[in-house]
Amino acid sequence: MKTLIRTLVLALTVVFGFSCSEDDSMDGTSARVNFYLVDAPGDYDEVWVEVLAVEVKMDDPNQEDGDPAWIEILNENEDKMLNLLDLTGSNAALLGTEEFPEGEIDQLRLVLGTENYVMKDGVRSDLTTPSAQQSGLKIQLDQELVAGVVYDLVIDFDVAKSIVNAGASGNIILKPVLRAYLTQSAGISGQVLPLEAQDIQITATGNTSGKTYNTFVDENGNFKIQGLDVETYTLEIVPIESYVGQTVEDIVVVKGEITNLDPITLELVPTP
Repeated sequence: MKTLIRTLVLALTVVFGFSCSEDDSMDGTSARVNFYLVDAPGDYDEVWVEVLAVEVKMDDPNQEDGDPAWIEILNENEDKMLNLLDLTGSNAALLGTEEFPEGEIDQLRLVLGTENYVMKDGVRSDLTTPSAQQSGLKIQLDQELVAGVVYDLVIDFDVAKSIVNAGASGNIILKPVLRAYLTQSAGISGQVLPLEAQDIQITATGNTSGKTYNTFVDENGNFKIQGLDVETYTLEIVPIESYVGQTVEDIVVVKGEITNLDPITLELVPTP
């Protein structure tokens, strides 16, 4: 299997966190982590990646010689191919669930197969991976797991920043930009109508940090952007050409809460 996989790591833009709750069904000696994958969109019709597993490196104080070991959580879905552009709006894919001994997670890796490609205007283009990333870049996390607690971890795959056109070579390179965050962390949610205005892209920009976060609305016009820093944001709404986009300013995001916006209705472009 090692000859088939490329280990791609949470790199460049990483925020790591957990939401947690207690579970009386657990034995009190381990913690449970659920791993989800979502997407920030890019300018493609489809983006397919072969997700094989998530790898977690634990620093277990009970382990002999204090030697951390990688724990592999295989993608539990029968079909390992995921179209990242399906994982926008409020959609997410559950990759797997694993129980860990009480201790500390040091590092996290996302393991992809070789069947990665994009579709645009009916043309398929395979994604290549730089050799430097195939060996795996490691991110220090230092996150404690408490026995008897269930944690939800969401991995956000930023398509727009992860796919690079390599100039004259014609190659399209996969250089993953991902972040991970609490499902109950700070964010913005809302609904954009009418449904006829889709596809509708949503971009939240921090007024202080300048950081941007993207998503699309789902089939019901709903969207949610999570894992945001605590600050004030400006929201840009970009529908299809026949509708007028909108800008919503001064959206205050506070720690541990989702800021819910009133429904936003877009108008048709005026007829000349």
